[in-house]
Amino acid sequence: MMNDVSISRRRTFGLLGSAALLASVPRTVWAGETAPGSEGLAPGAPMLAELSRRLAAAPRRRSFASVPFMIDRPELWDHDASALLLGYRGSRTQVWESSDIAAAWLNLMREAMNGQVFAHGHPDFLAVAAVHGSAQLALFGQDMWAKYGLAANVGGKPAENVFVREACGVSPSDDRQKLDGFYGPGNSNIVSLQRRGAVMVACHDSIHAIARGIASKQGGAPDLVAADLTNNLIPGVVLVPSVVAYLIELQHAGFTYAKGS
Repeated sequence: MMNDVSISRRRTFGLLGSAALLASVPRTVWAGETAPGSEGLAPGAPMLAELSRRLAAAPRRRSFASVPFMIDRPELWDHDASALLLGYRGSRTQVWESSDIAAAWLNLMREAMNGQVFAHGHPDFLAVAAVHGSAQLALFGQDMWAKYGLAANVGGKPAENVFVREACGVSPSDDRQKLDGFYGPGNSNIVSLQRRGAVMVACHDSIHAIARGIASKQGGAPDLVAADLTNNLIPGVVLVPSVVAYLIELQHAGFTYAKGS
């Protein structure tokens, strides 16, 4: 199992892929069909471009009929994509723990990416959002917000998943100094960050907790609701068993920790 592999081997083989493991894994979808593009990557970022390409090709488990409370088997999470993240060898990596949907985590990630890439000259900088708590709601598609009334979890504000909306008309070719351009504070959203190479990590524990809350109010089995939510995570997301546990893996692999909320 992947969690029995040492960090040193993850670093050595992470970017070589895990095709041998993938061949026998059932019930997957291939993220490359729908994953965000990487046309927003800064020039001179070959390692980040390669990681983005491999992540887009890595499978995501999104065809569940039911998922248990505790994830304890590799076929229940995106361990292949996780191995790629943990094996990334860029000189600068950072993980943002994001637990409050109302906090400024997306804006802080955008600022960190701007500073690392344009001020400090590290175009291969990799920013990862380790998302759990109420922030997990931002990683579900709008259809899930409508189906389960997810806006009620945040007091009705926002009423829709606005966190995946790019500002109208923005482009990576925008002037970096333009406040409402692609790199400016008027465009702090998940999709634009993903286009620049950032990776969103989803928490199964938070998904199941949200599902239990839905089931208690609307009826149904939590394991079934959790499966539905998992199957409708937004494109490009990497699902892990527990974000608070995964933070240890990321930090052990060299990621600098930052609190986004």
